[in-house]
Amino acid sequence: MGLYTSLSENKKQFAVLVDPDKYNSRQLIDLAAIAGKSMVSYFFVGGSLLSDDNLENTIRVIKDNCNIPVIIFPGDIMQINPFADGILLLSLISGRNPELLIGKHVAAAPYLRKSKLEILPTGYMIIESGRPTTASYMSNSIPIPNDKDEIAVSTAMAGEMLGLKLIYMDGGSGAMNPIPVSMIEKVKANISVPLVIGGGIRTPQAASDRFKAGADIIVVGNAIEVKYSLLEQIAAVALSF
Repeated sequence: MGLYTSLSENKKQFAVLVDPDKYNSRQLIDLAAIAGKSMVSYFFVGGSLLSDDNLENTIRVIKDNCNIPVIIFPGDIMQINPFADGILLLSLISGRNPELLIGKHVAAAPYLRKSKLEILPTGYMIIESGRPTTASYMSNSIPIPNDKDEIAVSTAMAGEMLGLKLIYMDGGSGAMNPIPVSMIEKVKANISVPLVIGGGIRTPQAASDRFKAGADIIVVGNAIEVKYSLLEQIAAVALSF
């Protein structure tokens, strides 16, 4: 079964976002063990800015210690590695930076073809979260205001019409606030592809509220770095639906 088929299953799923700069091998082994016991659906690996060359080691350690699929969440063309299972080919549809709509993708295409990674075309939407984030700064783009549901809906619909297979709404790393429930509800009501929600989710209740609103996949990163028990709690929330 391919990754896209798995991502499209009619059930709630939970992905743990791992920034390779923030984990050593011992921590990754512990994280993989907890994630495996908790029935985490996926590991997303990557970041907007990687200062250390730890991507391949991070992927290898996770795959050596659990059977959870590893999907690259790239912040740059350099974040391609054949040892992962797949890659989110992100098109920043919320911004107007041509390099992140198609430019970087053209440069990456030959490497992606050789890698044999499963390619997951993804409409990436940065949503305002209360303060500037690394994602908005590094992408040189203005997030969609978190009270402008109609802009988010139209952007997501356009992404699906262009043929993108996933819509990923993200507050960004270090988001102060999670994406509003009302925005998730309206976007989900107007698209038929899987909806991924990340950024600012720090409690099981916040995850549950966004699952109920229509999120198919919840992504949590920063909060788990400081509290591993949150991984088990949110995984349990996903399994409860």
